[in-house]
Amino acid sequence: MTPPPSAPYHYEARAWKTGVTRLAGIDEAGRGPLAGPVVAAAVVIGPDRRIRGLADSKLLTPEQREVLFHVISERAIAVGVGIVDHETIDRVNILQATRLAMAEALARLTVAPDLVITDFVALRDLACPQRNLVDGDARCASVAAASIIAKVTRDRLMLEADRSFPEYGFARHKGYATPEHLAALDRWGPCPLHRRTFAGVWRQGELFVLEKDD
Repeated sequence: MTPPPSAPYHYEARAWKTGVTRLAGIDEAGRGPLAGPVVAAAVVIGPDRRIRGLADSKLLTPEQREVLFHVISERAIAVGVGIVDHETIDRVNILQATRLAMAEALARLTVAPDLVITDFVALRDLACPQRNLVDGDARCASVAAASIIAKVTRDRLMLEADRSFPEYGFARHKGYATPEHLAALDRWGPCPLHRRTFAGVWRQGELFVLEKDD
């Protein structure tokens, strides 16, 4: 299988040349699913510790992501992860929950970044400048690294959810609105991990309640 194009270090190289050595790439996983948390990661890569093969996590196989997850964890200057649960997502909406997860990921870094680059999510109240890139996980290696950490972390959480709620198939679709998942919602209704404010859940849930009442 041909690997996807690697995300370049263009933005990092420019920052490093100006003396900015602590650039944090930030990305999330789990904005679209009907169940489970949203997970964000922040990764700081040093100029002398570049990691090869970083790419948008969606373009990598699960096996490639796992390998890179371990490499990033070992070689990066710092890695931070933020997790916001489904109940908070329902309370504040998915965009605000994503920002909360990103803020938590930054707070968990062991070094304070001098510059933050996100995958086109503007963050508030940062103590340093930020740049928000369209397709940041394909255009910036640090953001690609964050996307891999976030994706692998969330997938592991959904594998755990599958053990608690096997009838929904979370291990296979990770909570996304696949035909299998929607069929399970039709049959079983929402489980405690579903996001009640997401249309695919409440429509299925309303149908489930009506059928039980008939």
